[in-house]
Amino acid sequence: MIKKERYNVAVVGATGAVGRKMLEVLAERKFPVATLKVFASAKSAGQTLTFDGAPVTVAELRENSFAGMDIALFSIGAVASRQFARAAVKSGCVVIDNSSAFRMEPDVPLVVPEVNAAAINSNVGIIANPNCATIQMVVVLKPIHDKYKIKRVVVSTYQSVSGSGQKAIRELQSQTKNLLAGKPAAPDLYPHQIAFNCLPHIDIFLSNGYSKEEMKMVDETRKILGDSSIMVSPTTVRVPVFYSHSESINVETLRPINAAEVRELLSAADGVCVTDNPAANEYPLAVDVAGKDDVFVGRIRDDISCENAVNFWVVSDNLRKGAALNAVQIAEYLAAGRGVSQR
Repeated sequence: MIKKERYNVAVVGATGAVGRKMLEVLAERKFPVATLKVFASAKSAGQTLTFDGAPVTVAELRENSFAGMDIALFSIGAVASRQFARAAVKSGCVVIDNSSAFRMEPDVPLVVPEVNAAAINSNVGIIANPNCATIQMVVVLKPIHDKYKIKRVVVSTYQSVSGSGQKAIRELQSQTKNLLAGKPAAPDLYPHQIAFNCLPHIDIFLSNGYSKEEMKMVDETRKILGDSSIMVSPTTVRVPVFYSHSESINVETLRPINAAEVRELLSAADGVCVTDNPAANEYPLAVDVAGKDDVFVGRIRDDISCENAVNFWVVSDNLRKGAALNAVQIAEYLAAGRGVSQR
């Protein structure tokens, strides 16, 4: 991609929760947009969205939609991404894809800018955005791994319904209203009631007993950190929260580690905000983190059951850092003249 003063940008899947957030973040961060085009499925074509205070009309996504575009931010699911991303690349466009379609392909960089921005330089037209739960975890793991060498990670996630899109947000809203009114709350998108409930089930279950979401965290963490020796044991849970994912993480390292050092290390880490004063009831909360860009960490403490291990609590807005913001940060890297396509 040739460096320019301003770029022609496409947002694909613009009517979804992540697509709308991409438009919002592009405007907030004053990304140098020359022309903006927004695309979605045929049923959404004709809708009007807003970008930086101005209306934009949604067009139907087609394989010839990318002529003249420089950067395309995709949030349309893996099947559609596989269909349209290659067409975008053939048109000379760099694709930043939010789906799982290309994440584990060897020639596609899987990028969290605070962790491995240099990987963008190896792109051949497609750059993958990691899973939202993985993104917030590796932002915190990176400085720890660099200093102490991570041996094993045990993580339990508490993921908000917005990670499943607009339909899930509406399902939690309607179920909550119905239950408070003494009415039944029939599940639709989820296999069970989500209101006032926790579902240890995100994505499909695989033959090893883990869900696809859990295995994404295993494989993506190793790829992003560039270390296949790291052991990851995940349990992913959907909870009745609208925005922000929370994670309980235990990290065991090869080198001696303690909570005080980790607190100091993370306080200086890029993209991390330490909120850790339990005596004053100060720790990251999903309701406080929603709408913010940083990854928040608290409850940092030594593991009393294991040597060279610490526990901590990590919270991040899944629609921002977990998706839209991370994609826009990658686009900013490209716009700065780095990450030039090798095509």
